[in-house]
Amino acid sequence: MVVSATTRPGAGLRRVFAGAAAILSAFLLAACEPTGGSQQASGPAIGPLINPGEPVRVALLAPGGSGSADLEWLSRSLKNAARMAAADAQGANIDLRVYDTGTSTAQAVAQANAAVDAGAQIIVGPLFAEGANAVGNAMRPRNVNVLTFSNNAEIAGGNVFILGNSFANVANRLVAFGARQGKRNIYVVAEDDIAGQLGGRAIETAIARNGGRLAGRSNHPVSISGIDAVTPQIVAAAQSGKVDAVFMTANNQAVLPYLTEKLAAAGVRSPVTQMMGLTRWDQPANRIGMPQLQEGWFAIPDQGLKSQFDARYRSAYGEQPHELASLAYDGVAAIASLVRSGKRNALTTTGLTQNAGFTGVGGVFRLRPDGTSERALAVATLRGNRLVILDPAPRGFGGGFGF
Repeated sequence: MVVSATTRPGAGLRRVFAGAAAILSAFLLAACEPTGGSQQASGPAIGPLINPGEPVRVALLAPGGSGSADLEWLSRSLKNAARMAAADAQGANIDLRVYDTGTSTAQAVAQANAAVDAGAQIIVGPLFAEGANAVGNAMRPRNVNVLTFSNNAEIAGGNVFILGNSFANVANRLVAFGARQGKRNIYVVAEDDIAGQLGGRAIETAIARNGGRLAGRSNHPVSISGIDAVTPQIVAAAQSGKVDAVFMTANNQAVLPYLTEKLAAAGVRSPVTQMMGLTRWDQPANRIGMPQLQEGWFAIPDQGLKSQFDARYRSAYGEQPHELASLAYDGVAAIASLVRSGKRNALTTTGLTQNAGFTGVGGVFRLRPDGTSERALAVATLRGNRLVILDPAPRGFGGGFGF
């Protein structure tokens, strides 16, 4: 749980920053470390041709066996969600096999090779970017595609597709929405760690893509002193009359409450200067009542569809699924959809990147030829201590929604 500066000042908050950083690096930040380079898919299609009338062998690589309670819950959620998708695959026979990788890159590669030796035709997983990059390299000579749970676009391309919601996808959705509201002069605030710099780069790219103007940028260490030092610079820019919005990466969970509280105390808050963020501002739940976060913009999946999935999962397994469980469902369901349509090239890069996309747990999504994923997202805010949808998630990829 992240505790705000108002409830845990001083040394207590320093412990929160340290604790949040440790948890994040355990399974989220690690999924954002660059381990390769993005590349456009080119040349002949990668992946085996199949007989859609026969069972399709899918290998799921999950971080089971790590010994971490958080990762074991995540691993269990990924496995259960994948099994749900396989069971839902009416008209397609999905032979799902599960392999535990722990947190080891070497183990991920070994399990991927074991899966393909046993007949796997496509791999869903693993979680971490380093492992996914290594698995992709190992599977390329074997003509097998990898749908990883990572959100790191740096490793996407060739036979590796990222199912995770990328920084670029979120940034583009929010900047495009802001441009329609007249918020074109955007100031970027990013942590100085790897994830923060990748996020900041994604925001700057989205600003350029949507005809906005980069009004400046501040980088800060993930610490109280780092945020304290950079706050006056952000405040001066926001009050210059040349900034419409401040877009924060705030990847470390402890950063957002503290940074926005410092800015609000200096008179910088939404909606006069529109606050925007790459991460969800409604999670954890104790954020919803924070006054400094009210009226800020962030992006979320289609909550109606997500609620239906969560309810089905709880009914089947007796616990709440991890937030990333939906990625396993989406990956297996996308494969099943292509197989059900009778396509022999369902598991190839050509089949996987069909333009129409798929209906996922959190809305429509599609895999792109460069290995990234495009996901339809809603724009949300916190208003009166509750979640409010400002712009619903699109239900398809027409009407200029294309990324």
